[in-house]
Amino acid sequence: MFKALSEETRVRIVGLLTGGERCVCDLVAILNLPQSTISRHLTILKNAGWVASRRKGVWMYYRLAETKNPLHQGLLAAFRANLPSVKALAADRKKMAAYLKSKPAAGCD
Repeated sequence: MFKALSEETRVRIVGLLTGGERCVCDLVAILNLPQSTISRHLTILKNAGWVASRRKGVWMYYRLAETKNPLHQGLLAAFRANLPSVKALAADRKKMAAYLKSKPAAGCD
């Protein structure tokens, strides 16, 4: 679980997912990275238990994983409490808000 958050891009992804479920296309647009790179990071986070996914058509949607593991719950609480100190994430959240306003209501379909 700790190793999965040792890379800034994965921290930024988890930070964006604290705002709710997101499609891979949303993360690609905000982080300005190739889909393959985002998907690789999401796979690492999923394997570590940080995120869960669901498929809708051809798109994958990711959200923070629900867990009953006290360690995981405590780490997530500490992570959320310290999000304001991650400068890149503040910029990501602003970009996400603007992006979602301009995104078609139909979503990624």
